[in-house]
This record gives sequence, structure tokens and C-alpha cells, in this order.
Amino acid sequence: MTRAGLFRLATAFALAVAVAMVATDGAPALPLATRSADSGRAAGSQFTLKFVINPAPVPRFSVHSLSGQTLDPGMWRGKVVILNFWATWCGPCRYEIPELEQLQKQFPKTLQVVGLSVDEAPAADVKSFVDRIGVNYPVGIASDQLQERFGGILALPTSFVLDRAGRVVQKHVGLIPADYYREEVSYLAGMPVEAKVETFADQGQVFPANVKFATQLPGIDMTRLSLAQRKAALRLMNEKRCTCGCAYTLAQCRILDSACPVSQKAAQAIADSARRGTPAAKPAAALGKPAARQ
Repeated sequence: MTRAGLFRLATAFALAVAVAMVATDGAPALPLATRSADSGRAAGSQFTLKFVINPAPVPRFSVHSLSGQTLDPGMWRGKVVILNFWATWCGPCRYEIPELEQLQKQFPKTLQVVGLSVDEAPAADVKSFVDRIGVNYPVGIASDQLQERFGGILALPTSFVLDRAGRVVQKHVGLIPADYYREEVSYLAGMPVEAKVETFADQGQVFPANVKFATQLPGIDMTRLSLAQRKAALRLMNEKRCTCGCAYTLAQCRILDSACPVSQKAAQAIADSARRGTPAAKPAAALGKPAARQ
């Protein structure tokens, strides 16, 4: 399946989940990543904002916008930034564009929204779409290389939120309520908010490479493992590739797509082997040969 086909499939699934949430008032997890706003509104109709406690600098990049401007994160230092990866064919992306436009209007001096299109169509077609609907923030084309700098974009829309120091403090996959973004921007800009604020350590939820810091993976039972066994199992999960087609390691796939049965089965098998002390769970160095990459 082509990249565009994979995007369409993942985005359609995310939209179906969003519709189900509205219909059932439930909160199912998105299929490809932990939902940033999974707490919805806390008691008293407050949102619970969540920000990374170990934020990384935004990956360096410089591209031209569809109107010829330079798009460089260094230009927006001092502002809150929403980097929105999207596509013209993505229904949820088109749905949230007016909301992002409204946010840009509301915070003209403290917020910079930037659209990064992953369309495979010619840039001229994307520009025609952007001009037709009158997007009020800069839009550029995100190359495959640029997407990889952000850990790969597996579903649309995907947005990265930057604080005023240019650090990535949150990642949102799927549709996020405009009011939630508004509270995030207000808080990061030093304005009063009616929301609870919590922090979390990025263990792959924002940048997949940080999964190496994870001590527990979704859906994997490691409760009966000793510390040494857990470390050995996690090392293998960070070495072995998932065979579901995601191109990530087993550990990364568990973080980004906790519903994946392939990574769940393979990772649990490693954990079980570690508990039994079988060779399959020993680090590659202990086996006297380099780690096999599948």
C-alpha cells in the first residue's frame, strides 16, 4: 500500500473513532498513539492539560511556504507554536482548519500556527486548496525527510505543540477540541487558565526514539520480572522490529499503536522468555552475536 493509502486508512479510522466518541460519550484510545487530551474535561468542567516534563528542542528544519516565505522554528522563538501535519484529502484535517484559523486570530502575537502538508499531490494543487479556503497561517510541504525528523507521521492530523523556548511539549494525534488548544496556548503564553496541569515523561509518546526510556509498555505484563530480567526484555523489545508493517521496533509500536496484536504478541513472548530465563530474552551481547534486525 502506498504512503497516501496508509494515511487515508489511518485517518479514516481516527475519524470513525471520533464519531463514536461523540455518539457514545465514551473515550476509546486512538489506534496509533496515546491521545493527548484523553482526560477530556476533569471534574468541574475543567480540562486537564498534559505537558512533557523532559521536552526536547524542536527538530531543525527550514522549508519554503506555499507563498514563498521561509518556515524556520527559529523565527517563532518567543511564541507558542502549533505544527500541524495535515493533507488536503484528510477529512478531519479539513474539519479542524477553521478552528486553527480562529486560534491564530485570537492569539496573533503569542501563537504561530504552521501547516505542514504531507500531500503527494503537486504543491500547486495544495496551494490552490489553501488559497481557496483562505488559510490565515503559513503552509509548507513536509517532505519524507522532514516527517522522519519528527519520528514519522503515522496518522492525520498530527500536531506538535512548542513552548516559547522552542521545545516540543506535547503531541496530538487526531481531532482535539479547539477549547483544549485554547487552554494549552493560554497556559504556555503565561495567561490564566481554567484547567488542571499535569506533566509526564516522554517515553515514546511524543518522539518514538524516547521509548528507550520506558520501563513499562502498554499491554505487556512484566510484573513478575526481576529488574535485570525487565532490562533484558526491554532491550530486546527496543532492538527487534515489529512485523506489522509499521517499520518501528516492538517497543515503539506498543507505544504508538497499543492495539497492534503483532507487537503485543511478540513483546509478551520476550517478556515471558525473560521470566523463564530462556535464551530468547537475553541481550544480544550476552549471546555473543550482534542483534538481528528483522
